Amino acid sequence: MAFYWAASCGGCEIAFLDINEKILDLTKFADIVFWPAAMDVKYDEVEAMEDGYIDVTFFNGSVRNSEQEHMAHLLRSKSKVLVAFGSCAHEGGVPGLANLSNAQEILENVYSDSSDDHAIPRPETEVKEGTLRIPELYDTVRTLAQTVEVDYFLPGCPPPVPLIINALDAIVKGELPPKGSVLAPLPSVCDQCPRRRENKKISTIHRVHEVVPDPELCLMEQGIICMGMATRSGCGAQCLKVNMPCTGCGGAAPHQPDLGMGMITSLAAILNLDKEPGTYTEEETMDLISQIKDPVGIFYMFSLPASIMRRKVMK
Repeated sequence: MAFYWAASCGGCEIAFLDINEKILDLTKFADIVFWPAAMDVKYDEVEAMEDGYIDVTFFNGSVRNSEQEHMAHLLRSKSKVLVAFGSCAHEGGVPGLANLSNAQEILENVYSDSSDDHAIPRPETEVKEGTLRIPELYDTVRTLAQTVEVDYFLPGCPPPVPLIINALDAIVKGELPPKGSVLAPLPSVCDQCPRRRENKKISTIHRVHEVVPDPELCLMEQGIICMGMATRSGCGAQCLKVNMPCTGCGGAAPHQPDLGMGMITSLAAILNLDKEPGTYTEEETMDLISQIKDPVGIFYMFSLPASIMRRKVMK
C-alpha cells in the first residue's frame, strides 16, 4: 500500500491513524511502501518500482502544482487501485477555493508586504550555485479524477473512521464494489440527522454565529444554511449533533451532479414564509439573496473544482 498527500492540510493522514489498532490488522495483509508523512522514501524509489507494483494507493489532496501532478501520474502507473481519499482529492476541497483567483494574484497577495519583487517564488531562479527549481503553482486547482483515472472515492474532511475501516475490509477481502464507486452510503446527511423537521419556510437567513439554534429543530428551518440535504452521508451527521450545520465535505449526494446547485435549488424551495412564488418584488428577492454571505464559500466550500463552474473566469 501507499499513501500520498498533495494540496491538503494533513488531516487525512491523521484520520488514517485514527483507525487505531485496526492498522495492526492491516499490516498482517500488506506492507506500506510509500508514505511521505510517516516514512522516508524518495521519489526515485517509487519511480524504480514496476508498473502495478503497489496494490492500493490512497491519494489525498487536490492537484495545484506540477509536483503533485507528476506524483498523481506516477502513482497511477505504479498502482493497481487508486483511491481519491478525502474531500480535496474527491471534489477539490478548501484548496479549490483558490479557483476564484489565479496563481499570480495569489502569490502577489501572499508576498504583498515584501518590498522586493524577487521575493515572489518562481519555478526557476538563478543563484550562484546554479538553477534553483521549485514546483510550478497552477492557475487552476483540479481534483484527482480531473488529473488521472481514479478507481474509488472515499469522501469526507477527513473521511470518517467507519468508512475507512469499511474500505480497508473490502480491500482485504476482495469485496470492493464496481470501479468508479464512492465508498460511502447513498442517502444524504439529512437522512442521518436526528433533528426534527416541521416543513417550515424561512424569511431570514442567519450566519451560524449570529443565533443560538434549537438543538432539536432542523437548522435550515431556523434560517441557518445547512448543506445536509444535498450532501452524501457516511459521517453520522456529527456536525449537526453539536449544533453546527453541514458544510458539504461528503460531496454531492447520488444523482446530484453539482453540490452547490442542488443546495441552491433546495434553499429556494423553502425561502419566504408568507408569499406565493412570483408574488414578491425584485427588491424583496434581492434582500433575501443579500442575506447569504459568501455564497461560493457556503455552497462550494469543498466542491468548486468539481462543480459545473470549476473556476472564476479571469479577464
